[in-house]
Amino acid sequence: MESDKESEEKLKDFHELELDDRILKAIAKLGWLEPTLIQEKAIPLLLEGKDVLIRARTGSGKTGAFAVPLIQKILINKRTQEKQEIKGVIVAPSKELCKQIQEVIVNLTTKCSREVRVVDVSPQTDLNAQKPLLSEMPDIVVATPGRLLQHLKARNLVLKRSLETLIIDEADLIFSFGYEDDMKAVLAYLPAAYQAALASATLSEDVQTLKKLVLHNPAILKLEEPPLAPPTQLAHYTLAAEENDKAAILYALLKLNLIRGKSIIFVNTVDRCYKLKLFLEQFGIPTCVLNSELPATSRCRAVTQFNSGTYDIIIASDEKALEEPHVTNRKKGKRRKDKESGVARGIDFQFVSNVVNFDFPLDVDSYIHRAGRTARGKNQGTALSFVAVRERSLMESVEEQLKHTYNRDSLFKTYQFKLEEVEGFRYRAKDAWKAVTRIAVREARLKEIKQEVMNCQKLKSYFEDNPRDLQSLRQDKALHTVKLQPHLKDVPEYIVPPTLKRLMGIGRRKRKFDRDAAASGATAVKSRYRARASNPLVSLQIPAKSK
Repeated sequence: MESDKESEEKLKDFHELELDDRILKAIAKLGWLEPTLIQEKAIPLLLEGKDVLIRARTGSGKTGAFAVPLIQKILINKRTQEKQEIKGVIVAPSKELCKQIQEVIVNLTTKCSREVRVVDVSPQTDLNAQKPLLSEMPDIVVATPGRLLQHLKARNLVLKRSLETLIIDEADLIFSFGYEDDMKAVLAYLPAAYQAALASATLSEDVQTLKKLVLHNPAILKLEEPPLAPPTQLAHYTLAAEENDKAAILYALLKLNLIRGKSIIFVNTVDRCYKLKLFLEQFGIPTCVLNSELPATSRCRAVTQFNSGTYDIIIASDEKALEEPHVTNRKKGKRRKDKESGVARGIDFQFVSNVVNFDFPLDVDSYIHRAGRTARGKNQGTALSFVAVRERSLMESVEEQLKHTYNRDSLFKTYQFKLEEVEGFRYRAKDAWKAVTRIAVREARLKEIKQEVMNCQKLKSYFEDNPRDLQSLRQDKALHTVKLQPHLKDVPEYIVPPTLKRLMGIGRRKRKFDRDAAASGATAVKSRYRARASNPLVSLQIPAKSK
């Protein structure tokens, strides 16, 4: 009984997992203080050589759960391994996720980079250009199923004798991204026996199908936890807003600093993505767009710059909510989308304070994976959803499915926003929204895509040698397909609601400058900002006018 209790106790740190010192030093450098619950359970099983099905909510540390034991096994094998071979393959549904996984492995191998090498072959460059990378026999290869199959067919990659570990991340998306046939074909190129792991946020029918194809007598780690962080960590709000008012409300929330911290704004189409960017651009609010039409390098750079703090707002089009990603519309006037792109799923947007659903998602899975971009790890977060009358049934359906998970009567809190108090913002927003015509949106799409393609192809090697010059390619650059009016960038005092003027420091009596007082005041403002940023929308609702 005592041994059972001891095994159930949470591990204090990674040292108790008996990992190589080089991995432990890299983990310390990353700032991982202790293993997450899924890492604590999965790492020992994978080190024992068992097949594992990992099911845990987004942000729970699944990448570390399979990357750490894979690196550990390779380092152990290096002691007796005579020749260099490819030992591990990691498959993920999108290029962005492949790059992210590669970066995690690179960070985990900073102290053993000569012993453990990883290559990401997901970028859609010429196969022959990537052949030399694979001929050097990296220890780990990261790829999408489609790209992996291409290299296997070209015999740039031979795994029949060398492969020991296959890992499939975001397994529930592999089939929905159109990879079912590719994945089944890949398995024919693999050895008869190998260790496998599937990682997913859900256990869908597609995952069960993959489980039968890939896993053999697996240990199933299904953490009994909700798919999202608890309500004490992740606050869910809805704001009633008709289509004509959504833009005005967003403009007011941003300009009045009622939304603070890094934010992801989700829309359902690429057109909406650019329309909203052009709208906010008129008010001097810098944003960047992320969608499946942009080249993969541009998408990855946008995520990297957002995570590094270059800008605070990213507008992401979750168009897969409306159509299957592997379906390519080739009709006249329709641009080809990259089926290997992913926005709402898998990508590790870091330190996100808010997720704003400008368009409400069409199903509960989309809501989960959007809201899951915030409140990751132990951080606080807020999900604010604009809900029009036509979207109310969707919201009620999502709440009905989620509230049982949390054993609560209701999940969504109502964000009390009094539109009549920001009539001045509404008046300005109406004209600005109309100014973003279909032609302006189309020109913005073409302009950005052409510019990003040029940057990726012609300047790639230059920027590798001159990383500082990447600042000239900031993703939040203005598109300027709508005439800008400089006065719109400022918020005149007369349109600020009286109840918020004090919050914004408007109307205070001027007094003689005092350096000490100014210094102490600045400190107090910073403290208030940090307090609000930790849970940005809880105490920032526009209060009702006092009677």
